[in-house]
Amino acid sequence: MDLCIPEHIAIIMDGNGRWGKKRRLSRSEGHYAGAKTMQDIIDASIDLHVKVLTLYAFSSENWSRPQQEVNYLMQLPVKFFKQKLPEFIKRNIKIKISGNMEGLPEATREVFLKAIKATEDNSGIIVNFAFNYGGRDDILQAAKRVMQEVRDGSMALDDVSEELMEQHLYTKELPDPNLVIRTGGEKRVSNFLLWQSCSSEFYFSDVYFPDFTKEHLLEAISSMKVNTVALNYS
Repeated sequence: MDLCIPEHIAIIMDGNGRWGKKRRLSRSEGHYAGAKTMQDIIDASIDLHVKVLTLYAFSSENWSRPQQEVNYLMQLPVKFFKQKLPEFIKRNIKIKISGNMEGLPEATREVFLKAIKATEDNSGIIVNFAFNYGGRDDILQAAKRVMQEVRDGSMALDDVSEELMEQHLYTKELPDPNLVIRTGGEKRVSNFLLWQSCSSEFYFSDVYFPDFTKEHLLEAISSMKVNTVALNYS
């Protein structure tokens, strides 16, 4: 079938904890299942020639969760990249991170920085992890940097523009998402890419993220009214 593939897909990977609870498992086991599904969605995005995939992995609001769960979520990237980074390098995947890296435990921060460095010359799909990310924090930190430049005299107040603000966002090197998907049944944006998604299409799925498949991804893409790249997919 002919399918128009968006350049940038962003996913709010919701429902991991509820998926685990439904199966009488721990929330952490639900997050582990979500990490496995995340690998499948990366593979599917490569097959579909998506250029940028942003995955909302840890919100700046998630620090309020039980400490045991937060600790597990901080360790999950360490385990994930230890297993997957050699494969990402080999498959020409470029890793980026959007979020406040300074607020992370050292081991978590270091594994992200290592993945960014190891894949910086890759030219394939960009997989951008939104980790310790909040949309309001993103806009606020960008505004502070712009204000500092005005205060320092490196630019005039009249020079402040949308384009200038975008250069200071965590996603400054990425195009805005064409499609934002939220799994897990909730119909809200949860402080995700507030600036960047102003013109995005949204798709809400009742499927918990660990059960989200390539077929569900295709359903989300086919629901779009405005698309960018036409491909023949079979």
